[in-house]
Amino acid sequence: MTGGTSSAYDVAIVGFGPVGQLLSLLLARAGHEVLVLERWPTPYELPRAVHFDDEIGRILQFAGVGERVRAVTEPVPDHYEWRNRDGDALLRIDWSGNGPSGWPVANFFSQPDLEAVLTAAAAGQPSITLCRGREVVGLHEGDEHVELVTGTGETFRARFVVGADGANSFVRSRMRTAVTDLGYFHDWLIVDVLPQDTDTVWSPMNWQLCDPRRPTTLVSGGPGRRRWEFMRLPGESVTDLNSLDAAWHLLKPWGRTPDNTTIERHAVYTFQARWADTWREGRLLLAGDAAHQMPPFAGQGMCSGLRDAMNLAWKLGLVLDGTVSPALLDTYTSERRDHVQHAIGMSMALGKVICVPDEAAATARDARMIAAGADPARVLPDMPPPVLGDGVLQRGEDGTSRAPGAGHLTPQHRVTRRGRTAPLDDITGGGFVVLADGDAACSELDLRDREFLDRIGATILPLHSPATAGAEYVDSDDACLPHLPGHGHVAAVIRPDFYLFGTATTPLELHHLIGELRARLRPPSPDAARPTTSPSLAIQNQHPVM
Repeated sequence: MTGGTSSAYDVAIVGFGPVGQLLSLLLARAGHEVLVLERWPTPYELPRAVHFDDEIGRILQFAGVGERVRAVTEPVPDHYEWRNRDGDALLRIDWSGNGPSGWPVANFFSQPDLEAVLTAAAAGQPSITLCRGREVVGLHEGDEHVELVTGTGETFRARFVVGADGANSFVRSRMRTAVTDLGYFHDWLIVDVLPQDTDTVWSPMNWQLCDPRRPTTLVSGGPGRRRWEFMRLPGESVTDLNSLDAAWHLLKPWGRTPDNTTIERHAVYTFQARWADTWREGRLLLAGDAAHQMPPFAGQGMCSGLRDAMNLAWKLGLVLDGTVSPALLDTYTSERRDHVQHAIGMSMALGKVICVPDEAAATARDARMIAAGADPARVLPDMPPPVLGDGVLQRGEDGTSRAPGAGHLTPQHRVTRRGRTAPLDDITGGGFVVLADGDAACSELDLRDREFLDRIGATILPLHSPATAGAEYVDSDDACLPHLPGHGHVAAVIRPDFYLFGTATTPLELHHLIGELRARLRPPSPDAARPTTSPSLAIQNQHPVM
């Protein structure tokens, strides 16, 4: 999987963190030639991200690494709790069990372990060329490809380039997009440790100390690891806080000393809230921290980047195959940016409750939350559910607004096909899915509908109850089908990223719904030479190539 200059690739990904790793794997598994250029010669060996949710577990399952990821993660067996300094519960969120996507609600890991799993999977894909120690210092966008220049003097070409190169993204700096910054800044000291007293029971596994004298986070760092996060207080310098002595001083009240603990890493991070306004310009795209940053209080930073990869992979795949117009890629920005803004808003709302260094304000907060019984529905700010922005989604009756439910994440339950029972995505293999209440729901699909669905790699899945004899597809746990008639639907069309395109109340409506999807996924016009009409970029780093 290592290599040098090639004449052309389908996609070049700049950056090989979790987002670049997942995107390269998804594209390669779909049959595309992928180049990855990573500036650092070796993987980063210290912890960073530590949490992913059930949707991300489902994405990793689809990428073929689900069981290997389970082996390096620690699911949460209990709740996530916020307490004041007197030990009173301010908030209690149930994180036990599986979520709607069929994975544990909350999963903790050490990022080097996760990256090792993704890197090994990428190494098994011959269509991925990984070049480490190659910093991209220049690029030129032409009519048919982008040319990339590295600091080692090599030149590479690809039809599209994705900047997954972090908050200081080189690719983003070569785009015209503005960045919306909400001016949210908080410094926190992150301390990752390896406890030597392995018999210690951490209960609850993850919790937040809302003490104005020092707001503190205590969470799992993955199997065998723990993480403490300490907020920098007013009047305290980053230099004073970011030292090994300061880390040990802050850990001491928690019983952590050099006798029972090894500090893996300590670093001060500035939590920010911002996003690029445009994530696609011509043949250049952004993903992960290159496109957005958020405070960690909702644990959605890396999760959002992996959702970017999932959204972008299926759209790039259809464009690269020549199935749809490159204009489809414009929906990547509109869909994901709105979704990310929700995650950023939620993270900031949580941070405003946690990051309170004022005694009087903290006392008032505590009284309000205790009086509400630590119930999330009563103590947290009202937030709308996460939903995709405008894009490849069913329209409402007015033809402009999104139809009810469109853009929401769909659940994953078990399905049985010809005696094999497995999670839905393992049965379908991914791609678009037409989930129907029995064969009759598909009776109005005509030849054109079926040819289109075949062209985009869709699966028609007429589902039957467990009591139905001889059915090809069976709702194993009687969990999928109740959702359809319960909402007056006979079918739902699910996108490759597991979000709902739309629903139908009758077989004829399903025929029209497929027609609407066909209109959203327009084939390229015969004379389309470029992905957009935007001016081509010809921008080089002003420093000499080394």
